Amino acid sequence: MTNSHTIMDGRVHIYRRKSSRYWQCAVYLGRRNYRQTTHQENLAYAIEFARDWFLDRVAEDRLRRRGVELPQAPQGAPEPPRRRIIIEKTFREAAAEFLREYRALTLGERNEEYVASKEGVLRLHLIPFFGNSPLSEVTAGRIRDYRLHRVEPPAKPQARRYKHGDRELIGRPRAWRRPSRSTIHKEMVCLRQVLKTASRNGWINGLPDMSAPYKASGKISHRAWFSPEEYARFFKAVLKRAQAPKRDRWKGECEQFLDYVVFMVNTGLRPDEASRLEYRDVSIVVDDDTGERILVIEVRGKRGVGYCKSMPEAVEPFTRMLKRNKPNPEDLMFGSVQRELMNAILAELGLKKDRDSNARTAYSLRHTYICFRLLEGANIYQLAKNCRTSVEMIEKHYAAHLKNVVDASAINVRKAAKPRKSRSAA
Repeated sequence: MTNSHTIMDGRVHIYRRKSSRYWQCAVYLGRRNYRQTTHQENLAYAIEFARDWFLDRVAEDRLRRRGVELPQAPQGAPEPPRRRIIIEKTFREAAAEFLREYRALTLGERNEEYVASKEGVLRLHLIPFFGNSPLSEVTAGRIRDYRLHRVEPPAKPQARRYKHGDRELIGRPRAWRRPSRSTIHKEMVCLRQVLKTASRNGWINGLPDMSAPYKASGKISHRAWFSPEEYARFFKAVLKRAQAPKRDRWKGECEQFLDYVVFMVNTGLRPDEASRLEYRDVSIVVDDDTGERILVIEVRGKRGVGYCKSMPEAVEPFTRMLKRNKPNPEDLMFGSVQRELMNAILAELGLKKDRDSNARTAYSLRHTYICFRLLEGANIYQLAKNCRTSVEMIEKHYAAHLKNVVDASAINVRKAAKPRKSRSAA
């Protein structure tokens, strides 16, 4: 924590850190931050020093912008004592350096949309808050203020800005919504990556404490999925909607959604992976071990390119889509998720939320695939590889709540009773 004051209409900051006895002064001129210790313990003397120091910096900056060389001391004359001026990097400059490094070093290893999301987090949230703050001021207290800024409603709703051609228009303010925990976590990850970039370049000595205050150890909750009975109800409703849609013009969309549901439950793809999937990424093969026809899928997702082998039941919806759509190899199979149709069917069945009030979405189809495989006794390591995730994630969020994963015969073990020794007669 620091004790700070401002002078010269707020342009000069005078502050004293908790670990120092001297006051320091800082000013932002010519897109640079200048800092100087006053070597004064008394605030009044520090203010007088800072005022003179500020006027010197303004004069030097004005001459520099005009291209005038600063006067040099005559030859042979003793040089005046030089003041140590620290030119410090700002958070904005560190963020620009991070984006430059991140784009170059993750090329081909991270999805382009995921990389672009980092730029969005910086542009919309982090840079507007931290802005031109020197990196030394991005402290644990300042990060705490950012968390409060994100979770507290603004005093005045901000107008929504958008572009229409070459013009920037101002629309109605959006209704404020508290960001979710995962959203705040993503922003904190991006902030930490920017500060790590600054640390690697020697702009800061170390990372501040970024832990969330008052955070309790969160319980491990399972993901929303469909139990076998719930999935049977859901599949029956989706099939009925495909066979008899409420409007004839919706028949194609309902048939496509039926194939989407069956495909996802038998492949375990993430919704974003399925949205990017093209017909040329899928091929029908005969598995050498089982002799069954399955799909081999080249998946492009947040972790780059991976591969997935489907269940045999995924072949039928794929062949139906080939016959119905007659696509080109580079056409998308599904495109965007049909959220409205899925939510409508779930609402009719009363299955939108599970018993823990977790909302079911398209992601629940992936969770259902993983849980079904575990219920059937699939190898957890092979399952993790096929789903492009880790064994730890599956054990934490899926296997923890499935009763079939626990082998009762391995738990309910009893020692055999030992026969009593007969006593010899005395």
